[in-house]
Amino acid sequence: MRANAMQVLYFAWLRERIGKSAEELELPPGITTPAGLIAWLRTRGPGYEAAFIEEARIRCAIDQEFQPLDAKLDGAKEIAFFPPMTGG
Repeated sequence: MRANAMQVLYFAWLRERIGKSAEELELPPGITTPAGLIAWLRTRGPGYEAAFIEEARIRCAIDQEFQPLDAKLDGAKEIAFFPPMTGG
């Protein structure tokens, strides 16, 4: 993996709308939070726009730990985006 590259994982309806379950991305300068990453991802095409249209419903895990969308991405190697989970 490249130095400032990050593995981005998509689950459930995000994966369906984007059309892939994972990708390695080189993050543009200035992206420091999951919310910033979401804003940039939306610019990558209609599938991404559709996946992230309801940002308030999106959850994330940074390096496999649940985090808020305003958490810092400093040094992270992986981020996962998924819808809220329900128990049962």
